[in-house]
Amino acid sequence: MEATKFIWFNGKLVPWADAKIHVLTHTLHYGTGAFEGIRMYETAKGPAIFHLRKHMERLKFSADSLSMELPYSVDQLCNATVELIKANGLKSCYIRPIAYFGFGEVRVLPTNCPVEVAIAAWPWGAYLGDEPARVTVVKTLRVHPQTTAPGAKISGNYVNSMLAGREAVQRGYTEGLQLDYQGNIAEGPGENFFIISSRGGSSSGGKGITISTPALGSILPGITRWSIMTLAKDLGYAVEERAIKVAEALEADEGFFTGTAAEVTPIASIDDKPMKSSPGPVTKQIAEEFKKITRGENPKYLEWLTFVNK
Repeated sequence: MEATKFIWFNGKLVPWADAKIHVLTHTLHYGTGAFEGIRMYETAKGPAIFHLRKHMERLKFSADSLSMELPYSVDQLCNATVELIKANGLKSCYIRPIAYFGFGEVRVLPTNCPVEVAIAAWPWGAYLGDEPARVTVVKTLRVHPQTTAPGAKISGNYVNSMLAGREAVQRGYTEGLQLDYQGNIAEGPGENFFIISSRGGSSSGGKGITISTPALGSILPGITRWSIMTLAKDLGYAVEERAIKVAEALEADEGFFTGTAAEVTPIASIDDKPMKSSPGPVTKQIAEEFKKITRGENPKYLEWLTFVNK
Protein backbone atom coordinates (compact mmCIF):
# COMPACT_ATOMS: atom_id res chain seq x y z
CA MET A 1 0.00 0.00 0.00
CA GLU A 2 1.51 3.27 -1.14
CA ALA A 3 1.01 6.24 1.15
CA THR A 4 0.02 9.56 -0.41
CA LYS A 5 0.63 13.09 0.87
CA PHE A 6 -2.72 13.91 2.43
CA ILE A 7 -5.83 12.46 4.02
CA TRP A 8 -9.00 14.55 4.31
CA PHE A 9 -9.72 14.37 8.02
CA ASN A 10 -12.66 16.12 9.71
CA GLY A 11 -12.80 18.90 7.14
CA LYS A 12 -9.07 19.49 6.62
CA LEU A 13 -6.24 18.07 4.59
CA VAL A 14 -3.68 16.61 6.98
CA PRO A 15 -0.42 14.74 6.28
CA TRP A 16 -0.95 10.99 5.85
CA ALA A 17 1.05 10.12 8.99
CA ASP A 18 -0.89 12.61 11.13
CA ALA A 19 -4.40 11.21 10.49
CA LYS A 20 -4.66 9.53 13.90
CA ILE A 21 -7.45 8.47 16.28
CA HIS A 22 -7.68 7.75 20.00
CA VAL A 23 -7.23 4.14 21.14
CA LEU A 24 -10.64 4.31 22.86
CA THR A 25 -12.44 5.33 19.67
CA HIS A 26 -15.91 3.76 19.87
CA THR A 27 -15.82 2.26 16.37
CA LEU A 28 -12.50 0.52 17.06
CA HIS A 29 -14.17 -1.38 19.91
CA TYR A 30 -17.71 -1.93 18.58
CA GLY A 31 -17.52 -1.81 14.76
CA THR A 32 -19.89 1.17 14.53
CA GLY A 33 -18.44 2.72 11.39
CA ALA A 34 -19.71 3.24 7.85
CA PHE A 35 -17.35 3.25 4.90
CA GLU A 36 -17.12 3.13 1.13
CA GLY A 37 -14.72 1.91 -1.52
CA ILE A 38 -14.52 4.04 -4.67
CA ARG A 39 -12.33 3.83 -7.77
CA MET A 40 -10.88 6.65 -9.82
CA TYR A 41 -9.68 5.92 -13.35
CA GLU A 42 -7.39 7.64 -15.79
CA THR A 43 -9.24 8.84 -18.91
CA ALA A 44 -8.46 10.96 -21.97
CA LYS A 45 -10.17 13.85 -20.17
CA GLY A 46 -8.17 13.40 -16.98
CA PRO A 47 -8.91 11.49 -13.76
CA ALA A 48 -12.54 10.42 -13.32
CA ILE A 49 -14.20 9.04 -10.18
CA PHE A 50 -16.68 6.23 -10.78
CA HIS A 51 -20.13 6.80 -9.24
CA LEU A 52 -18.82 9.25 -6.65
CA ARG A 53 -22.24 10.57 -5.68
CA LYS A 54 -23.85 7.12 -5.44
CA HIS A 55 -21.11 6.03 -3.07
CA MET A 56 -21.47 9.08 -0.87
CA GLU A 57 -25.24 8.64 -0.83
CA ARG A 58 -24.73 5.06 0.33
CA LEU A 59 -22.29 6.27 2.99
CA LYS A 60 -25.06 8.50 4.33
CA PHE A 61 -27.53 5.58 4.18
CA SER A 62 -25.11 3.36 6.10
CA ALA A 63 -24.52 6.08 8.68
CA ASP A 64 -28.27 6.56 9.06
CA SER A 65 -28.64 2.83 9.78
CA LEU A 66 -26.40 3.41 12.81
CA SER A 67 -28.28 6.59 13.82
CA MET A 68 -25.06 8.41 12.99
CA GLU A 69 -25.65 12.00 11.88
CA LEU A 70 -22.93 12.97 9.43
CA PRO A 71 -21.54 16.48 9.95
CA TYR A 72 -21.14 16.89 6.19
CA SER A 73 -23.61 16.76 3.31
CA VAL A 74 -23.25 14.46 0.32
CA ASP A 75 -22.21 17.47 -1.78
CA GLN A 76 -19.54 18.42 0.75
CA LEU A 77 -18.17 14.88 0.81
CA CYS A 78 -18.03 14.75 -3.00
CA ASN A 79 -16.22 18.10 -3.09
CA ALA A 80 -13.82 16.98 -0.37
CA THR A 81 -12.94 13.89 -2.41
CA VAL A 82 -12.11 15.97 -5.46
CA GLU A 83 -10.05 18.32 -3.28
CA LEU A 84 -8.12 15.36 -1.87
CA ILE A 85 -7.41 13.89 -5.32
CA LYS A 86 -6.07 17.21 -6.58
CA ALA A 87 -3.92 17.73 -3.49
CA ASN A 88 -2.36 14.28 -3.91
CA GLY A 89 -1.89 14.64 -7.67
CA LEU A 90 -3.37 11.22 -8.38
CA LYS A 91 -4.30 9.98 -11.86
CA SER A 92 -5.96 6.73 -10.77
CA CYS A 93 -6.57 5.35 -7.31
CA TYR A 94 -8.76 3.68 -4.73
CA ILE A 95 -10.71 6.02 -2.42
CA ARG A 96 -11.79 5.11 1.12
CA PRO A 97 -14.25 7.40 2.94
CA ILE A 98 -15.11 6.38 6.48
CA ALA A 99 -17.44 7.83 9.12
CA TYR A 100 -17.13 6.64 12.69
CA PHE A 101 -17.94 7.38 16.30
CA GLY A 102 -14.84 8.80 17.95
CA PHE A 103 -13.73 8.84 21.59
CA GLY A 104 -16.40 9.83 24.10
CA GLU A 105 -17.48 7.08 26.44
CA VAL A 106 -16.58 3.38 26.35
CA ARG A 107 -19.96 1.69 26.31
CA VAL A 108 -22.01 -0.15 23.69
CA LEU A 109 -24.21 2.84 22.89
CA PRO A 110 -22.09 5.64 21.40
CA THR A 111 -23.22 8.16 24.00
CA ASN A 112 -21.30 11.45 23.77
CA CYS A 113 -19.11 10.06 20.99
CA PRO A 114 -18.41 12.59 18.22
CA VAL A 115 -18.98 11.63 14.60
CA GLU A 116 -15.74 11.91 12.66
CA VAL A 117 -15.16 11.56 8.92
CA ALA A 118 -12.03 10.83 6.91
CA ILE A 119 -11.29 10.24 3.24
CA ALA A 120 -8.08 8.59 2.05
CA ALA A 121 -6.89 7.78 -1.47
CA TRP A 122 -3.98 5.74 -2.78
CA PRO A 123 -2.86 3.84 -5.91
CA TRP A 124 -4.18 0.28 -6.05
CA GLY A 125 -4.14 -2.48 -8.63
CA ALA A 126 -6.22 -5.63 -9.16
CA TYR A 127 -7.89 -6.76 -5.92
CA LEU A 128 -8.12 -10.49 -6.71
CA GLY A 129 -5.17 -10.63 -9.07
CA ASP A 130 -5.09 -10.84 -12.84
CA GLU A 131 -6.14 -14.48 -13.20
CA PRO A 132 -9.69 -15.91 -12.93
CA ALA A 133 -10.55 -16.65 -9.31
CA ARG A 134 -10.57 -20.13 -7.82
CA VAL A 135 -13.55 -20.06 -5.48
CA THR A 136 -14.77 -22.30 -2.66
CA VAL A 137 -18.05 -22.36 -0.77
CA VAL A 138 -17.13 -21.50 2.81
CA LYS A 139 -18.79 -22.56 6.07
CA THR A 140 -19.06 -18.97 7.29
CA LEU A 141 -22.59 -17.90 6.38
CA ARG A 142 -23.39 -14.35 5.32
CA VAL A 143 -24.84 -12.42 8.28
CA HIS A 144 -28.58 -12.93 8.81
CA PRO A 145 -30.55 -9.90 7.52
CA GLN A 146 -32.37 -9.55 10.84
CA THR A 147 -29.16 -9.36 12.86
CA THR A 148 -27.79 -6.28 11.11
CA ALA A 149 -28.48 -3.92 8.20
CA PRO A 150 -27.26 -6.05 5.26
CA GLY A 151 -27.77 -3.27 2.72
CA ALA A 152 -25.48 -0.92 4.65
CA LYS A 153 -21.71 -0.92 4.39
CA ILE A 154 -21.02 -1.10 8.12
CA SER A 155 -17.55 -1.78 9.51
CA GLY A 156 -18.75 -4.45 11.95
CA ASN A 157 -20.33 -6.49 9.16
CA TYR A 158 -16.89 -7.09 7.69
CA VAL A 159 -15.75 -9.30 10.55
CA ASN A 160 -18.04 -11.84 8.85
CA SER A 161 -16.35 -11.12 5.51
CA MET A 162 -12.86 -11.42 6.98
CA LEU A 163 -13.64 -14.83 8.49
CA ALA A 164 -15.05 -16.07 5.18
CA GLY A 165 -12.11 -14.76 3.17
CA ARG A 166 -9.56 -16.17 5.59
CA GLU A 167 -11.25 -19.56 5.47
CA ALA A 168 -10.99 -19.65 1.68
CA VAL A 169 -7.36 -18.49 1.52
CA GLN A 170 -6.27 -20.94 4.23
CA ARG A 171 -7.76 -23.71 2.13
CA GLY A 172 -5.73 -22.58 -0.89
CA TYR A 173 -8.38 -20.69 -2.87
CA THR A 174 -8.49 -17.16 -4.24
CA GLU A 175 -11.79 -16.24 -2.63
CA GLY A 176 -14.76 -17.61 -0.75
CA LEU A 177 -18.41 -17.86 -1.68
CA GLN A 178 -20.84 -17.34 1.19
CA LEU A 179 -24.30 -18.82 1.54
CA ASP A 180 -27.23 -17.08 3.20
CA TYR A 181 -29.23 -18.50 6.11
CA GLN A 182 -31.53 -20.34 3.66
CA GLY A 183 -28.66 -22.15 1.94
CA ASN A 184 -28.68 -20.03 -1.21
CA ILE A 185 -25.58 -18.32 -2.58
CA ALA A 186 -25.25 -14.82 -1.14
CA GLU A 187 -21.96 -13.24 -2.25
CA GLY A 188 -18.21 -13.26 -1.84
CA PRO A 189 -16.62 -11.67 1.24
CA GLY A 190 -16.17 -8.43 -0.69
CA GLU A 191 -17.91 -9.03 -4.00
CA ASN A 192 -21.29 -9.66 -5.57
CA PHE A 193 -21.76 -12.88 -7.53
CA PHE A 194 -23.12 -13.59 -11.03
CA ILE A 195 -23.65 -16.69 -13.17
CA ILE A 196 -24.34 -16.93 -16.88
CA SER A 197 -26.51 -19.60 -18.49
CA SER A 198 -27.29 -20.24 -22.15
CA ARG A 199 -29.76 -23.05 -21.54
CA GLY A 200 -32.62 -20.90 -22.74
CA GLY A 201 -36.11 -20.83 -21.27
CA SER A 202 -38.80 -18.20 -20.91
CA SER A 203 -36.54 -15.82 -18.98
CA SER A 204 -33.75 -15.81 -21.56
CA GLY A 205 -33.18 -12.76 -23.68
CA GLY A 206 -32.88 -12.43 -27.41
CA LYS A 207 -29.33 -13.75 -27.24
CA GLY A 208 -30.54 -16.92 -25.50
CA ILE A 209 -28.41 -16.03 -22.49
CA THR A 210 -29.52 -15.19 -18.96
CA ILE A 211 -27.32 -13.48 -16.38
CA SER A 212 -28.43 -14.22 -12.82
CA THR A 213 -27.38 -12.71 -9.50
CA PRO A 214 -28.62 -13.31 -5.93
CA ALA A 215 -31.59 -11.16 -4.93
CA LEU A 216 -31.36 -8.44 -2.32
CA GLY A 217 -31.99 -9.38 1.28
CA SER A 218 -28.79 -10.95 2.58
CA ILE A 219 -26.34 -9.18 0.27
CA LEU A 220 -24.83 -5.75 -0.10
CA PRO A 221 -26.55 -3.99 -3.04
CA GLY A 222 -23.28 -3.21 -4.75
CA ILE A 223 -22.93 -0.13 -6.90
CA THR A 224 -20.76 -2.03 -9.39
CA ARG A 225 -23.38 -4.81 -9.28
CA TRP A 226 -26.07 -2.30 -10.28
CA SER A 227 -23.82 -0.90 -13.00
CA ILE A 228 -23.11 -4.33 -14.48
CA MET A 229 -26.80 -5.26 -14.41
CA THR A 230 -27.62 -2.02 -16.24
CA LEU A 231 -24.84 -2.57 -18.77
CA ALA A 232 -25.83 -6.19 -19.40
CA LYS A 233 -29.44 -5.22 -20.07
CA ASP A 234 -28.26 -2.52 -22.47
CA LEU A 235 -26.18 -5.16 -24.26
CA GLY A 236 -29.33 -7.22 -24.81
CA TYR A 237 -28.96 -9.87 -22.12
CA ALA A 238 -31.74 -11.00 -19.81
CA VAL A 239 -30.80 -10.18 -16.23
CA GLU A 240 -32.56 -11.59 -13.19
CA GLU A 241 -32.22 -11.31 -9.41
CA ARG A 242 -33.23 -14.54 -7.67
CA ALA A 243 -32.21 -17.34 -5.36
CA ILE A 244 -29.29 -19.39 -6.70
CA LYS A 245 -28.32 -22.78 -5.31
CA VAL A 246 -24.73 -24.04 -5.32
CA ALA A 247 -25.66 -26.95 -7.60
CA GLU A 248 -26.94 -24.52 -10.22
CA ALA A 249 -23.80 -22.38 -10.01
CA LEU A 250 -21.67 -25.48 -10.55
CA GLU A 251 -23.49 -26.16 -13.82
CA ALA A 252 -23.39 -22.57 -15.09
CA ASP A 253 -21.55 -21.66 -18.28
CA GLU A 254 -19.70 -18.74 -16.72
CA GLY A 255 -19.40 -16.95 -13.42
CA PHE A 256 -17.89 -13.70 -12.22
CA PHE A 257 -17.56 -11.40 -9.23
CA THR A 258 -18.19 -7.66 -9.24
CA GLY A 259 -17.19 -4.94 -6.82
CA THR A 260 -15.40 -1.62 -6.59
CA ALA A 261 -12.15 -3.38 -5.78
CA ALA A 262 -12.79 -6.57 -7.78
CA GLU A 263 -14.30 -4.70 -10.79
CA VAL A 264 -15.30 -7.66 -13.03
CA THR A 265 -13.34 -10.75 -12.00
CA PRO A 266 -13.99 -14.02 -13.88
CA ILE A 267 -14.44 -17.19 -11.82
CA ALA A 268 -12.34 -20.15 -12.94
CA SER A 269 -13.86 -22.80 -10.70
CA ILE A 270 -16.11 -23.41 -7.71
CA ASP A 271 -14.91 -26.09 -5.28
CA ASP A 272 -12.44 -27.29 -7.92
CA LYS A 273 -15.16 -27.80 -10.54
CA PRO A 274 -14.14 -25.68 -13.54
CA MET A 275 -16.68 -23.35 -15.10
CA LYS A 276 -17.56 -24.41 -18.63
CA SER A 277 -15.76 -21.31 -19.87
CA SER A 278 -13.42 -18.96 -17.98
CA PRO A 279 -13.17 -16.23 -18.78
CA GLY A 280 -16.16 -16.87 -21.01
CA PRO A 281 -17.26 -14.74 -23.96
CA VAL A 282 -20.04 -12.96 -22.07
CA THR A 283 -17.81 -12.18 -19.09
CA LYS A 284 -15.12 -10.91 -21.46
CA GLN A 285 -17.59 -8.66 -23.25
CA ILE A 286 -19.01 -7.24 -20.03
CA ALA A 287 -15.55 -6.69 -18.56
CA GLU A 288 -14.31 -4.91 -21.68
CA GLU A 289 -17.40 -2.72 -21.96
CA PHE A 290 -17.08 -1.90 -18.27
CA LYS A 291 -13.47 -0.82 -18.83
CA LYS A 292 -14.59 1.45 -21.66
CA ILE A 293 -17.11 3.08 -19.34
CA THR A 294 -14.56 3.67 -16.57
CA ARG A 295 -12.10 5.08 -19.13
CA GLY A 296 -14.73 7.52 -20.35
CA GLU A 297 -14.91 5.93 -23.79
CA ASN A 298 -18.66 5.30 -23.87
CA PRO A 299 -20.63 8.58 -23.99
CA LYS A 300 -23.82 6.82 -22.90
CA TYR A 301 -22.44 6.38 -19.38
CA LEU A 302 -20.45 9.57 -18.88
CA GLU A 303 -22.86 10.61 -16.12
CA TRP A 304 -21.42 7.78 -14.04
CA LEU A 305 -18.09 9.62 -13.91
CA THR A 306 -17.01 12.71 -11.97
CA PHE A 307 -14.12 14.33 -13.83
CA VAL A 308 -11.69 15.82 -11.34
CA ASN A 309 -10.36 18.54 -13.64
CA LYS A 310 -13.77 19.66 -14.90
